[in-house]
Amino acid sequence: MADKKIGVYICTGCEIGKNLNLEQLTEYIDDEACPALIKTLPFLCGKEGVAEIQKDIQEEGINAVCVAACSPRIMWDVFDFGPDVFVERANIRELAVWSYKEPDLPPLEETELDADPLTMMAQDYIRMAVSRLEKIEKPEPEIPEINKTILVVGGGFTGLNAALNAANTGYDVVLVEKEDKLGGFAAQLYKQLPSNYPYTDAEEPTIDELIAQVENHDKIKVLTSANIESISGAPGLYEAKVKTGDDEQELKIGAVVLATGWKPYDASKLEPLGYGKFKNVVTNVEFEKMAKEGKLTKPSDGQKVESVAFIQCAGQRDPEHLPYCSSVCCMVSLKQAKYVREKDDNAKAFIFYKDMRTPGVYENYYKAAQDDPGIFLTKSEIEEIVEDSDGKIVIRVKDTLLGESLEVKVDLLVLATGMVPTTAEEAKLELEYLEKKSQSGSEDEKKEEGQEEGDDPLFGKLVETSCLKLQYRQGPTFPELMLFDGFADSNYICFPYETRRTGIYAAGCVRQPMNLNAAKEDATGAALKAIQCIESANRGVAVHPRSGDMSYPKFNFVRCTQCKRCTEECPFGALDDDEKGTPKPNPTRCRRCGTCMGACPERVISFDNYSVTIVNDMIQSIEVPDDEEEGGYRILVLVCENDAYPALDMAAMRGKKWSAYVRFIPVRCLGSVNTQWVAEAMSKGLDGVLLMGCKFGDDYQCHFVKGSELCNRRMENIAETLEKLQVEPERVKQVQVAIDEYDKIPQIIDEFVEEVESYGPNPFKGF
Repeated sequence: MADKKIGVYICTGCEIGKNLNLEQLTEYIDDEACPALIKTLPFLCGKEGVAEIQKDIQEEGINAVCVAACSPRIMWDVFDFGPDVFVERANIRELAVWSYKEPDLPPLEETELDADPLTMMAQDYIRMAVSRLEKIEKPEPEIPEINKTILVVGGGFTGLNAALNAANTGYDVVLVEKEDKLGGFAAQLYKQLPSNYPYTDAEEPTIDELIAQVENHDKIKVLTSANIESISGAPGLYEAKVKTGDDEQELKIGAVVLATGWKPYDASKLEPLGYGKFKNVVTNVEFEKMAKEGKLTKPSDGQKVESVAFIQCAGQRDPEHLPYCSSVCCMVSLKQAKYVREKDDNAKAFIFYKDMRTPGVYENYYKAAQDDPGIFLTKSEIEEIVEDSDGKIVIRVKDTLLGESLEVKVDLLVLATGMVPTTAEEAKLELEYLEKKSQSGSEDEKKEEGQEEGDDPLFGKLVETSCLKLQYRQGPTFPELMLFDGFADSNYICFPYETRRTGIYAAGCVRQPMNLNAAKEDATGAALKAIQCIESANRGVAVHPRSGDMSYPKFNFVRCTQCKRCTEECPFGALDDDEKGTPKPNPTRCRRCGTCMGACPERVISFDNYSVTIVNDMIQSIEVPDDEEEGGYRILVLVCENDAYPALDMAAMRGKKWSAYVRFIPVRCLGSVNTQWVAEAMSKGLDGVLLMGCKFGDDYQCHFVKGSELCNRRMENIAETLEKLQVEPERVKQVQVAIDEYDKIPQIIDEFVEEVESYGPNPFKGF
């Protein structure tokens, strides 16, 4: 691209013009930042303001625009002047004017400063924006020739819906089912939960119709009695090997929907509730099969069942069994209680529950059961289950809604066992393998001893158990963060369906427990995500959360030391490596988070529009007063663009104020923060650095899954760097901020400023 000709446009609306000294601001920019053009305009986002910028682009040759106004999260489409014009936003509204808190400093006329503190803030933000404009380049996307076929793994209700949705949108689909017929557990239902108003009566199953639609669709290829042997490659470029009997075929795949579903919890572990001990104790899955076969009879003697008890949360919400709620069991028991009543008007059903969970419209279903005089429901704790001499089951409960203990004698007892995802076993094996791996030395040490990963029996078992058998450097299954009780990896707070394997989307009960209606929506969502991924790869751009980003990490392999930090820390397995350990990029796997850049000690990784050098120059653009008594302290805040930055905007919009000493630089993710930025800030004389990012942990919220956690791990390295500089490590701190915690931001910032002030000025100030 030709040399940049930068225009700076300062909005005077939204209280900006009333609070800033515009004369000082424009003079300062003209002297220091050297843009080609500077203008102040009222309501820059209005038609007249935008037209003025467009006029300068056409007539003055402006090809880089600095918009000094509101947050970049607002009006982003208004300030889009086409692919050949760079636009950088200097947020002087939310991060300066609206959030400004008057510092305790001498009046301006008593100091040697050229501007008041608020104008100095705006100067810094504009200078940083101009500095970035000077360095960034237009990303050139890598666009491979991709395949648009979608692979759906699992032929149950969710998989069938996902396949049908994708095919109806015009995409070719391959549906792989390990059993000899389609339908999964849905095909075993006598009736299904209501899906239409008034949601009071169970419905006839729709699975047969769904199977017929899939089998007769000309864009869906169905493979039954089939197993995935391996999946290699990347979105748009996957190669899947599928074995059907003795025949193995290789498929070119664009994206994958994992819909392998669930299996019932192992009821043999529930002997205290009578299962396996008494013949007339069955599970809810077994009872459903009995109803479908029209045989509501006692297993012990085949006699008609006239009374049935249901025990909820059997082996659920229990740390010794399943610690979670399977979400559908309450409604299933209500449905099955109705079976009992439908077969015999005089039959009785008893439901003993810890809590009755029927969310949303299913409250109507619960009320319909309550209105049935033959269905008795009560909250209770199970005391004892015994078998009477006539083979009937006696259930003794306490703490009922009636305030007293009860004893009920029934023909049949049904245990509401929960849902276990099909990924549970591989999750367990991966945990075991990771623990073993952490105790057995590094990969390099193993290679020196002649050990290979494939030689490990536990690793072999993990590969064999894996649903997808991925050919990734980081292993054959999803990474360890899939392991919320074995459910497939999903950033369930921010991006449902999204796994840490770009292009692979989990849906249905393999992701979390749900009923058929929810699974149908889940299937639609996962199919749409798969389509989005394929079309993004086809244009060379990133998928969520940086949707449409054309940048891609570039590697200066000449300086690469093969330390493998980038390959190991990439949350998405975007980097493999060769025998020497040199990174081998997979562009369509990359989410553009920059974690690899933050991990690299040699700083050999960069993006055209985001790099260590670009941020270093922005830090250098911050004016640091030599005298704290006159100009105050200066503190850099590297703020994650996903949660923390929106929270800043929200706080400012709600009138929250914070210290005037801070300067914010947004980063893609805290995982992209390179220790060089901290060293640069300290060398520049900044008094502290605050890293503000997403929450992390078991219920992680990081949009890039591990970025905040990885940054936290690197804090030890940052502390070592500061100690070498003879600077207190406490001057650098990482905090976690969720997007809805905007009200906490002023306190977080001000407390850190006070802490830094207690250490005094940075000893490097003035050098």
